Amino acid sequence: MTLRVGVIGVGVMGADHARNLDRRVGGAAVTVVADHDAERAAAVAGEMRSARAVDDARAVVAADDVDAVLVASHDSTHRDFVLAALDAGKPVLCEKPLAPTAAECRRVVDAEGDRGLVSVGFMRRFDPSYTDLRRLVTSGELGAPLTAHCISRTVQSGPGDSAATITNSAIHELDVLPWLLDSPITEVTWFAGRSSRHSPDRRDPQILVLRTASDVLVTVEVFLNARYGYDTRCEVVGETGSAALTLPARVVVDSDRRRGVEYPPDWIPRYADAYRLQLQAWVDAVAGGGPSSLATAHDGLRAALVADAAVESMTTGRTVAVQYESGEGGQPVR
Repeated sequence: MTLRVGVIGVGVMGADHARNLDRRVGGAAVTVVADHDAERAAAVAGEMRSARAVDDARAVVAADDVDAVLVASHDSTHRDFVLAALDAGKPVLCEKPLAPTAAECRRVVDAEGDRGLVSVGFMRRFDPSYTDLRRLVTSGELGAPLTAHCISRTVQSGPGDSAATITNSAIHELDVLPWLLDSPITEVTWFAGRSSRHSPDRRDPQILVLRTASDVLVTVEVFLNARYGYDTRCEVVGETGSAALTLPARVVVDSDRRRGVEYPPDWIPRYADAYRLQLQAWVDAVAGGGPSSLATAHDGLRAALVADAAVESMTTGRTVAVQYESGEGGQPVR
């Protein structure tokens, strides 16, 4: 049986998801597309094997020829569209973040209950380099983890303020680090120094210092206007060794007395395999109705709780404890 998917939001990310679902993922087809830009929706629908464009995102959810929904619209709309899918009883994959704040994420978690209908697009869990790193860390080969260091740099930021750097970009690290280290984040301290002249609307770069329940200290640098390329790095240092992601470039060029590699211009080529594998896992899970390794609504909430703490640290200048509640997979409220 082919899973008929409706896609809400077909900007850069949503259009890429739609193409993957319709061309590269087994057992799926895109049937309905919506976007606030009607011409863009029609153009993307025209690329699909058999899809139509509609001018109302809620019509995607209600459509009889939509079995499951993918939400890739603006962050501020995620909660409402996911709740609409839950009201319709349809599985939904929501691009990160599940919502910009933990309070909004809790509404989704409460509405979902134990139905298991919501998945969140934290695709780094499917990236081969991250999965290899996690396998090495959890095997004990490096000894107990002591510290970790992450860097996330992009060519140019989109619209947004300093808080959006955390809720929209650093949110990836806030999800993948507890998964990688098998320990929730318990406190956050935010730092910023001199800001790039290319970043007039936000503090950039930013540094987060995180502590996990297992007392691992983690540094996270997020620099959205780094200009030189899209660059993701992560190293875990253990008692007997360390391991790090390698650059994703497949070719080294020697020319004009120099050696170098090319950086991708954005996240899509860097994480192409991860996005495809995540979508295939989602389609398989929905079709089979069984457990999967996809991030859940609870994972989206946990990442948002850490993001809330980071934004509070930005505002107050203090180290902030992450306020988990019972059943949220972290430490109790302090």
